[in-house]
Amino acid sequence: QVQLVESGGGLVQTGGSLRLSCVASGRLFSINDIGWYRQAPGKERALVAVITSDGNENYAGSVKGRFTISRDKITNTVTLQMNSLKMEDTAVYFCNAKGTSWWSRSDFEAWGQGTKVTVPS
Repeated sequence: QVQLVESGGGLVQTGGSLRLSCVASGRLFSINDIGWYRQAPGKERALVAVITSDGNENYAGSVKGRFTISRDKITNTVTLQMNSLKMEDTAVYFCNAKGTSWWSRSDFEAWGQGTKVTVPS
């Protein structure tokens, strides 16, 4: 079983920056895609950014140019650098990973517990 633990959320003023991190742990696994989703109050969970095992990055249009995703395959960490934050970025941010568990010999999809980002008006 693969576990994801996020950190780095908090309260930040409009125009400010935050850095979210997510560490994956478990036994005998490899990650293909890893990234971030967010869920604002009253809305569905939506993709923010994802990075593939080849390093290809994909961003939601609303964050392109402001957010940057990166990953460290050695430490199984993904980071989301968020700049020029806006009120509409307020949400709970969830780390998501898809890959293969060599322990259970099956594909997996894991979610973190979420970290809250608040950008007050």
